Formats: sequence, C-alpha cells, structure tokens
Amino acid sequence: MATCLGPDSSPTGRIGHDALAAGLDLGSTSIKLLVVDEAAQEVVSEQIATPWRAGNAGTTEMTADGLIAAVRALLKKTSARLETLTRARVSSIAIAGMGESGILIDRAGSPVTPAIAWFDPREPMTPFPERIRDEFSGRTGLPLGAQVSVSKLAYFRDQGLRLDELRWLNLPEFVAMSLGGDVALEYSLTSRTGLLDQDTGAPWPEILKELGATAALLPPLREAGDAWGRAVADLPSQFSDSRLTVAGHDHLVAMQAGEDADSDRYHVSMGTAEVLVRVIDTPLGFDARSRLAANLINEVRHVIPGKHVLVAGVKTGLLLRRALQLAGITDRSGRDRLDDAVMALPYRGTLADGGVMVSGARNDDGVLQLAIRTDDVNPAEIFAAILRHSNDEIALLLATMDRELPPAQSSTLTGGWASMRAVQRARDHILPNMSVSTREQETAFGAARTALRLAYAEPTLR
Repeated sequence: MATCLGPDSSPTGRIGHDALAAGLDLGSTSIKLLVVDEAAQEVVSEQIATPWRAGNAGTTEMTADGLIAAVRALLKKTSARLETLTRARVSSIAIAGMGESGILIDRAGSPVTPAIAWFDPREPMTPFPERIRDEFSGRTGLPLGAQVSVSKLAYFRDQGLRLDELRWLNLPEFVAMSLGGDVALEYSLTSRTGLLDQDTGAPWPEILKELGATAALLPPLREAGDAWGRAVADLPSQFSDSRLTVAGHDHLVAMQAGEDADSDRYHVSMGTAEVLVRVIDTPLGFDARSRLAANLINEVRHVIPGKHVLVAGVKTGLLLRRALQLAGITDRSGRDRLDDAVMALPYRGTLADGGVMVSGARNDDGVLQLAIRTDDVNPAEIFAAILRHSNDEIALLLATMDRELPPAQSSTLTGGWASMRAVQRARDHILPNMSVSTREQETAFGAARTALRLAYAEPTLR
C-alpha cells in the first residue's frame, strides 16, 4: 500500500504534526489501518489478512485471540512506518467493521466463543417459533436467516451456552474493549443483530426471551463516535493512551469518507459483500420493513444519530474472489491483467446466450455455481458473467426499494473492487448517474474522520 502524504511533506522528510488520528477497518478479507493528520490528509496505510479459519461446508470462524493478535500486529507494523515519518502520536482511534459477527464474553470480559463470520451458513438446531418469524422483520428491519446475529446466538444456545450469563459484543466493540476501552455497543452495528426494535431502538424482549437471555446480554448502547475510553493495553508507544471510539458498521462508515449523505443517492460499497445504502430520515414502519425484508433489504439505524438507512446487499465480491482463485490469480498484477481481458470483451461477452450460467450472488446464497455449456470459456468470460449476474440481482433490489421510496437520482461506487474498469462498466449499466470514488480505503478513511471528530472539531477537508 502506497503512502499518501500531506501537501507539505515528502517521503524522505519527517512530518511535524502535533497529533494524528487512525481509522481501523475490520474487513471480511483484510483488516486495514489508516492514519491521517489533523487536516484529514492520509499519512500511512497498512493492512493484514483477517484471520478466519475455514471449516466444513463453508463454515468460517475466527478466535478472539487470533483477531486481537492480528490487530496488534497491524498496529506494530503501522507504528514502524510512522516512526520513519513523524514523532507525532496517534491521539484517537476509531474502529469500524463488518456487522452480524461478534463474540460472547463473560462477566469478567473474557471471550467464551469464536466469532462466526457473517457469511457462515450454519443455522441453529432449534428453529425459531412461528410467532418470532412472523414479527422478526417488521420489528428488527432484517430478514431472519443464517446471516443475522440472532441465528449465531441461537446456535451457541443450542450448543449448551447459557446466554443469560453472557454479554454480546460486535467485533469492533470487542476490539475496542480489548484495547482498553469500555464494554459498550454502537447502534448501527447492533441494529444488525436482530436484537433491537427499530422503532424504539431498545432491545426486543420477545427475541431475548426466545434465546434464553435477558436485557443484560446487551451492554449499554452508544452513538457512533462517542468516547469509548482510552487504549491502555500494551501497544506501540505511538498508539498507547489513544482515545478510543467505535465508528460503526463498515458500509455506513464508508459513506462518511465523503459528503455522501443525500437521501436521493445510492452509496454502493463493494468489498466481499456489495452493499447498496440509501439514507432515510425516519423509520418506514413495521409493514414496509416486512415487505423490504422479504426481498432481503434491511431498514436499520445509520451511524448518523437520528437517521436510518435502507441496506441491500449481494455477494458479488465473494463470487469474484472465488473466480480469481479458480483462475489462479493471487496478486494485483494478475487481477489487472484479467481486468484488461474483460474490457477487451463486449459487455455481454462473446459466447452464445446460455454458454455460461452463474448463480450465487443473492445475499442469502454466496455459493458460486457455474454451468458451462460451450467451449472457448476463459476466466475473462466467467468474470464478466458474474458481473452481469450480480447486475440482475441488483436490478431486483432497486425495483423493490423504488416501490417504497422515489427512485434515487445518482450513485457513488466505492470499495476494493471499484477500481476495476470491468466493475465500473458493469455497474454503469444499472446504477443511476454513477460516480466512482478514487479512494481505496473508504471505510478506514471514514473511521479516521470519526477519530478526528473525537480528537478535534471536524477538520476542513481538502
């Protein structure tokens, strides 16, 4: 990752800033750390692979120790870079990350479970009763399935854990606690658990009762960017005693990298999951949430206090990643060559209709399935077919949201896949008046801005 320096600095000179701020992004593929100066200029960026462990039938989990070891290694790696550039300390750290995945802790704060990945397909042994299934989406704004956190909690319950003796932390909040911060929850992340009533913002008593838990399962709730204490763990000197906060759900934090909070715009964040977000001023209500969730669209709380969002997702990035693996592509240069090869094809490809059939992009799927019925199929044709397939799924999501709200007039494409010209061309076929962000670490930068707001007044961006 290249270093991006402020306008008055150079790669060989030291920077004379008074203090720095950092955004930590707990991503599905990698954990990113971005440090900025007081003017929100990027100083240094590093990343490390997210330490998932793959199991049978697509199960994926991560130990608490593995997560914290990865975060510590990333802080150490970043600190070594910073020491060559500046004597300034990092005054604040804001942590963003994936939703649905979290860790149960005991009353002493020790982890008692691994983190199950949001895309893990396992379900509880005991199905939720009909009364819960009937009300779930209207209450929580989420479809009930393997992805939502309550299914992971029910899985642990079915393994014999007493949830009435434990507390739940989403991954960013668990990291904040492990670095020395408070035991608390952030609203946008907790909105993705299935434990909150979206109209009241309070825990939904019926789901807690069904899980065999009490309201104590949920630590106190805070807004994104509130103070979370200070880093008191054994950290590199440039990060010790930093003020801590939780920035919130990664896709929503990515929107905070710019000024992209318009209610008539789609923000499309394309990482392992591809997520379309639209800001709304107030909750849409029980019936609308039920209709949207039937089509796998969420209505949950934003990282901006008082705002809600519609969140629609497809698993494009997961399918594209597996297509790269299938083609033996493991580095950026290989991905760039594939991008050139896809762009050399017309958008519809060169094969006869039905030559390559793709499925798996729906948010409740994620299994890349290919049916190849013709010769002359190559990685570029497969990659292009996955993009067209995901466009078809996105079109269904847009049509559903347009039945609840006036159609959006513009869109912004961001995320790790957005730099590929083939991705941009495909999404330009389906998204209205699309612009593309040039920033690669949108979520980490949005989190860094949150850290700046904690340390200073909001800086003037330039």
